[in-house]
Amino acid sequence: MSTSGIKKVMLIGTGAVLGALIAVGTTVWADKEVAVEPKTDQITLPLQELRAFVEVFERVSHDYVDEIDDKKLLEGAISGMLSNLDPHSAYLPPSDFKEMEEHTRGEFGGLGMEVGMEDGFVKVISPIDDTPAQQAGVKAGDLIIKLGKEPVKGKTLSEAVKIMRGKPGTKLNLTIVRKGADAPLEIEITRAVIKVKSLKQRLLKDHVGYARISQFQVRTGPDLVKAIAKLEKENGGPLEGLVLDLRNNPGGVLNAAVQVSDAFLDDGLIVYTEGRIKNSKMRFEAEKGDIMNGKPIVVLINEGSASASEIVAGALQDQKRALIAGRTSFGKGSVQTLLQLNNGAAIKVTTARYYTPSGRSIQAEGIKPDLDIDLVKVEKVEKDNVTNIKESDLAGHLENGDADSKTNPESKDSKKAAELDKLLDKDYELNEALRMVKAMALAQKMAK
Repeated sequence: MSTSGIKKVMLIGTGAVLGALIAVGTTVWADKEVAVEPKTDQITLPLQELRAFVEVFERVSHDYVDEIDDKKLLEGAISGMLSNLDPHSAYLPPSDFKEMEEHTRGEFGGLGMEVGMEDGFVKVISPIDDTPAQQAGVKAGDLIIKLGKEPVKGKTLSEAVKIMRGKPGTKLNLTIVRKGADAPLEIEITRAVIKVKSLKQRLLKDHVGYARISQFQVRTGPDLVKAIAKLEKENGGPLEGLVLDLRNNPGGVLNAAVQVSDAFLDDGLIVYTEGRIKNSKMRFEAEKGDIMNGKPIVVLINEGSASASEIVAGALQDQKRALIAGRTSFGKGSVQTLLQLNNGAAIKVTTARYYTPSGRSIQAEGIKPDLDIDLVKVEKVEKDNVTNIKESDLAGHLENGDADSKTNPESKDSKKAAELDKLLDKDYELNEALRMVKAMALAQKMAK
């Protein structure tokens, strides 16, 4: 088959069907367009199998209980060929591919989660920050067994996603099986226009910064540099350390992952890819310029961290630049190439595996953290229930004597501090990461 007229795009992401993922609230991750090499290798076709295919096609077309369109049969055959390769290779008919392109232009309606298929059910890889799915309580690893009143079993991912699509403002009930739950959960989600904000930042305690990347988009790298600069301005000087939060980050643009890694490295390999074709072999090296100037970094990951987020975690771990904390990541270590066909359809084919600087393939393995943080539920003990007596509780105790020690409880700073305390009380993993950064910063000071 001639490759003339075929558009080739390198992709990196977690979804089993790219167009399907777009529909439920994700973005397309096209690293770059690359030129298509003329195919010079002779392909020897298996004639016996081709004859069998033609025979099956004729028999189904003639004998099937209902009359069926030949075009639909052929598209089904192509789809089956690709879906049997791996969970990420897929055929996108013209309508799905066109819809996918429309969704990549900006805002789109959906639920806001990254999904795949597992044992015939829709598996949630990761809910996206600030979307209906996350706000409704959907979690990474959830298995969706019913969409409204319709069972998922027996449907393709594309068919399931079409049910999830809908007009913003309409509701959909999901029946979910969750590990650790005694019975299936019923979750109602209101569809909305999805606006994915890639990056958030805030100042934590003791001059430690926090950057949360929910998805790797084209401008995530430059935006991270600006975010660190804003934190330093708010802090009144350089940060003592940073918590980089990649939890439930399903991936994104490959170049963005490289730029984020490069922002914290002065030199060395970031990631490389290996495949059968020339264009699938790539190497990315860091350039001088660590925006944190060697200050400690803790990277938070979990089972919802996939693809591009695993590249960042793997690079910083192998280069001994950051401590990785949390739980083992998803394990998506492959690169997909999107080929647009002459008929308006497209195929998405896995063309390479990517490797961390030390040569690790994370495919189906994931990034293992340096320090495990188990998924726990933490409840704060109310102060009224604590019986410890302090000096301030004693009758007639002396006042502090420091006039500046009393602050206005209604001040803006005290409100921000209260909000931060509430966040840290609720987010055990973030609290632990902050403790780690502070300990690393202290050890770094003492070593000087």
